[in-house]
Amino acid sequence: MDTDTVQSPAADDSAGRRREQRGWYFYDWACSVYSTSVLTVFLGPYLTSVAEAAADADGFVHPLSVPVRAGSFFAYAVSLSVVVAVLAMPLVGAAADRTGRKKPLLATAAYTGAAATAGMFFLDGDRYLLGGLLLVVANAAQSVAMMLYNSYLPQIAPPEERDAVSSRGWAFGYAAGALVLVANLVLYTGHDSFGLSEGMAVRICLASAGLWWGAFALIPLRRLRDRRTPAREAALPGFRQLAATVRDMRRHPLTLAFLLAYLIYNDGIQTVISQASVYGSKELGLGQSTLIVAVLLVQVLAVAGALLLGRCARRYGAKRTILGSLVAWTLTLAAGYFLPAGAPVWFFVLAAGIGLVLGGSQALSRSLFSHLVPPGKEAEYFSAYEISDRGLSWLGPLLFGLTYQLTGSYRDAILSLVGFFVLGFVLLARVPVRRAITDAGNPVPQRI
Repeated sequence: MDTDTVQSPAADDSAGRRREQRGWYFYDWACSVYSTSVLTVFLGPYLTSVAEAAADADGFVHPLSVPVRAGSFFAYAVSLSVVVAVLAMPLVGAAADRTGRKKPLLATAAYTGAAATAGMFFLDGDRYLLGGLLLVVANAAQSVAMMLYNSYLPQIAPPEERDAVSSRGWAFGYAAGALVLVANLVLYTGHDSFGLSEGMAVRICLASAGLWWGAFALIPLRRLRDRRTPAREAALPGFRQLAATVRDMRRHPLTLAFLLAYLIYNDGIQTVISQASVYGSKELGLGQSTLIVAVLLVQVLAVAGALLLGRCARRYGAKRTILGSLVAWTLTLAAGYFLPAGAPVWFFVLAAGIGLVLGGSQALSRSLFSHLVPPGKEAEYFSAYEISDRGLSWLGPLLFGLTYQLTGSYRDAILSLVGFFVLGFVLLARVPVRRAITDAGNPVPQRI
């Protein structure tokens, strides 16, 4: 027998792992288009205009007989979707652990979100309630699916590969977002030449994100494998499992302290992402084409910013680099308050500032948290991390919407978000990261 042609078990395992990893990347490619094209660019301004069409003479709509200023409806719907997601994630996570069958649950969440997004094609006239319902379903489903997707990372990548695999997933998502936004820009700006109204062009862009999501989700669903988990890891249902994890975290209070800081400043980040297009459209009077170009700029610079902040982390440590990024976020939002209306160039400068700190602040937060996880509890703690990611991210949109409802000013609403970054900075600065890593039982890197 020619031994050169025989694959060793280790080689087979490596090949299978690489195949799963390549499939895993494609879920970010599939779903990031929703985050970019739908949540960040098109849906905010469009759903707000639909709500305004349904508003009474005082500018209010009345879902369930509750008076809501039309300009706040999108922000409130985002808040509600996050609350639904936070309620659903521990239940779905417990079901995944109990059965060991993540893939059917991932498929259900992904195609629920994709179908709701595709259904946004029917959002016209004054159907703001339909738009709000589809947003809640799509956004909650996307959050649940991302929790399941992220939970595959410890299973498909050993520790020495995890940073690289995770980074490639981010890169795939940014690339897909930019690619589809270019197509959206062509369709939207040239809608007359395609024989389409502006509203129809927006609805096609929204629906196409759902179709993209559903089509490319097939790749990870074909390549990822289900793995049975030991029964002892799935003994508790839903919120009891989450409560047990939190109780275990109480033995690592410094890890909890980092999670609290992250929960707060990440809420600010997520709110800026979801509300920036509304601010640009309604307060600054910028057109949809300008907003698309700005988001494209964010997508491209987020990749460069992640690499740049990664280099800074190697030199100055992850904690100091994250703290620096929070200062940059604060200054960027403060500058945004003073942006002149009808001046796209300055909005592009603001977008560039956001892009340079966006990818890096999120990527470094995840990598720093990985050092604070006790060995052998990676999946359990990262599940709590994902819930923390969404845990208070209803508060930012709620504050944004309330500030606008009370003041009628989107400038005041955007300025209200500065507090998340200031408080997050203060809390993170108080975390002794080296001691937290030691207490978790992990070796302390030279630079942290």
